[in-house]
Amino acid sequence: MSANDAFHIAVLAGDGIGHEVTPPALEVLRKVEATTPGLKFRFTEAPAGAEEYKATGKSMSEKTVKLCEQADAIFLGACGLPSVRYPDNTEIMPQVELRFIFDLYAGVRPARLVKGAPSPIVGAQEKGIDFILIRESTEGLFASMGKGVVTKDEARETLVVTRDKTERLFDFSLRLAQRRKKRGKEGRLTLVDKANVFKAFNWQRDIFNERKPKFPDVKTDMLYVDACAAMMVKKPWDFDVMVMENMFGDILSDLAAGLVGGLGLAPSADIGDKHAVFQPCHGTAPDIMGQGKANPTAMILSAAMMLDWLADKHDLPAAGEAAQRIERAVDKAYETIKPMEFGGKDGTAAISKAVLAAL
Repeated sequence: MSANDAFHIAVLAGDGIGHEVTPPALEVLRKVEATTPGLKFRFTEAPAGAEEYKATGKSMSEKTVKLCEQADAIFLGACGLPSVRYPDNTEIMPQVELRFIFDLYAGVRPARLVKGAPSPIVGAQEKGIDFILIRESTEGLFASMGKGVVTKDEARETLVVTRDKTERLFDFSLRLAQRRKKRGKEGRLTLVDKANVFKAFNWQRDIFNERKPKFPDVKTDMLYVDACAAMMVKKPWDFDVMVMENMFGDILSDLAAGLVGGLGLAPSADIGDKHAVFQPCHGTAPDIMGQGKANPTAMILSAAMMLDWLADKHDLPAAGEAAQRIERAVDKAYETIKPMEFGGKDGTAAISKAVLAAL
């Protein structure tokens, strides 16, 4: 990519508060673009989600999927509405469909406690919480999505893990731990599983042991998922990077968000070898839709994650520095604001204004 090229970003605002948290994040990106030499964006917006399904019978058009395929990155708001479902009563979830379409096997869920945000863990503000949870995003129990077998007497869903996906997931996770070490973190990767019960996880442990010698500077350990959950609420500051099966990650990533102030502050990414989607962990929140109460912080931090990924993928340090500027701006903003979900008076506009001012 040359210095004159612009990153083409596919913007899918989605449903509900997705339309309210996306514009502030784009405004933040425009501000860092204006103050970062060599960083340019081109945004193309497209519909996706429950409203699109209600109107057309599809969660995303072929045109939207093609746009996502051609874009440098995909920026996705919240999708889905409780009142709109597929005929089998499952939710409209283009965010999950995109994982399978583009083989986005690494679900990256950072948990960083912003100064001033509440945590239910005593001592969290003093000790700090800053770890990354990685969930495999296309296999595990989710491989059964839409394929489960239900009869009058029983229901079956099948967990599937493959060598190819497992190797790539572990290599991705080890590289991430390696990058964090270079940034002053511990550089430790924890494999979370249930290998004391299931053969599949014992098999994955063998693969983990095969891959880790390629990254000798990364510390590694293994932990059962139930013990991991207990440790996360007792001493979350002891974790650096952890990797796990899809369903375990689905559950523990929400727990991680709860440790650092809730889903309104939780960014995420689904990353593959070529494509990546960046989105907040929260849902569409139809109960507060259109009221100006939605917290845009998770969407703004997802924008920072997108910049960091683009910096690494295209060897553009300026994008990585811009990502760190956004994180610092969020930290600075939270010194003076108190979002409504924390009992304060600050909604979408006030939070956005504070972050932009800090930039």
